[in-house]
Amino acid sequence: MVFACIPGNRSRSAVVRFAATGAFFLAAGSAFAGCGQAMAPGRHQMTIESDGVARQAVYYVPSSYTGRDKVAVVFDFHGSNSNPDGQLNRSSWDKVAEKNGFIAVALQGSLPGKAPGTFAWNVPFVAVSKAIIPTGAQGGLDEIAFIDDAVDEVKDDFCVDPNRIFASGYSGGGRMLSAYVCSGQDDFAGAGFVNSLRAGRPVEVDGKWGPDKANCNPAKPISIVAFAGEKDAQNPYAGGGSAYWQYGFNTAIQRWNDLDGCKGNGDPKTVDGVTYTVYGTCKNGARIATYVFEKGTHDWPKPVAAKEAVMAAAKDGAASVTKVSAVVPAKPAFDANVDPAFRMWDFFGKADATDVVATVAPVKPSAAAKSGTAIASDCATQAELEGTSCSIPQSNTMRRSGQGVQDAL
Repeated sequence: MVFACIPGNRSRSAVVRFAATGAFFLAAGSAFAGCGQAMAPGRHQMTIESDGVARQAVYYVPSSYTGRDKVAVVFDFHGSNSNPDGQLNRSSWDKVAEKNGFIAVALQGSLPGKAPGTFAWNVPFVAVSKAIIPTGAQGGLDEIAFIDDAVDEVKDDFCVDPNRIFASGYSGGGRMLSAYVCSGQDDFAGAGFVNSLRAGRPVEVDGKWGPDKANCNPAKPISIVAFAGEKDAQNPYAGGGSAYWQYGFNTAIQRWNDLDGCKGNGDPKTVDGVTYTVYGTCKNGARIATYVFEKGTHDWPKPVAAKEAVMAAAKDGAASVTKVSAVVPAKPAFDANVDPAFRMWDFFGKADATDVVATVAPVKPSAAAKSGTAIASDCATQAELEGTSCSIPQSNTMRRSGQGVQDAL
């Protein structure tokens, strides 16, 4: 018989008992916090009270979780006009969590999105663009306090290793994560950013845009891995765009190099249109790694099948094809078949190892991934909001195309 705690809202006053005949709720007089309590695997809704307001989140428990061993946690921050389920669909952090035995938590921003059921983050000191929320929309809560409360709640509810709490943000969620780290909070041991890295609010000095140095004061050097597309029209790689953006990706990276005390030029390497750079000599053992996609847009990058795998599948599927010896290419400088969430997880887990990001083994592609599509496709808005699969024929083992909603920023 397995007992599972219902996390959230600090009270933790309900317990679910799972038996062979089904599940029923059992009131509990005392809280089941931290280690010692099993959890039902899969995605679940979670309510977190912050500043007297009930805030929402979605968490994922891997099937290997027993409540006896301390596990890592990754917080996943959605983009604007999206939601927690849509973000997990986009990033597949729940799949990474299932494979590697950690907990994924996707928090929900406080601003209303442009479509029903979608939200945005009230990023501090940054005016909210009308492209992000509806005209005339009101609201916006203290997101820094909410994230801090959410981390505390997760520590209370789950068997967590406090030294292995990480975060990942996409677009507006990455801007929110940037602001959180810049605010001096030290909850996260490492942070990953997709089309979103900031190093303080944008300010213009002598006609040149850059990060406000007084607006970013991290508690300590932090390992960062960031992804960016040179064709990103929402958060332009070179800078410009909306008022909240303005300075470019390289300027943000340079500022984080200064904040982390990194040395060297990163020794950039380019393979198949992807440029990888790693600054491995930083203070406090921190590292900064970047992936820049020459043809990348604002979409979350999606890995493509290796050419060798496609050829092998074609040969195996056609008996009449004569097998030929495979040509072994020269070993590339790094694996350019990038899956951000899996790559971030490797980076988080081995941030103090030498050249770990460059040498990480590529993710084995699914059969459906052999289409060669390099960017996650859009789905119908309603399907994305509900976290369901699209009507486009595809394997469920492939990265789910949930964008939260189209035009997420």
